[in-house]
Amino acid sequence: MPAEQNDPIEVVAAAIVDDLESPTVLLAARRTEPSALAGGWEFAGGKVDPGETDVQALHREIREELGVEVEIGELLEGPLERGRWPLGTAYAMSVWLAVVTEGVPAPIEDHDAVRWLTRDDLYAVEWLPADLPIVDAVATRFRP
Repeated sequence: MPAEQNDPIEVVAAAIVDDLESPTVLLAARRTEPSALAGGWEFAGGKVDPGETDVQALHREIREELGVEVEIGELLEGPLERGRWPLGTAYAMSVWLAVVTEGVPAPIEDHDAVRWLTRDDLYAVEWLPADLPIVDAVATRFRP
């Protein structure tokens, strides 16, 4: 079924942690563009291309942006249909927990820095406002 004119653009992202069951750190990436978002911290990911599944898009985006392979875990349920999270009014984002299986995350595309955050400094970076509720959702999964 074709998307309707007002359907949000599909976006996928990974909340990359060190352990899918009991994380102790979360990876944040600092955006370089567009200028309105530059300097803000976010989850790596991007738009789903035509013909791609959400999972295919997520693997592609993480390879392009961070240069790593990931194992995808649980979908973090957001408030929109199909468990997505709102990104303004034009986008809807599906976010999965993920762990790195190959490589070391580096800011290759669309980012100029990456940082592992512990429970104590989870909010020490300036998260993009749309990502804050997702950070809160991940925080509830952190090991006590």
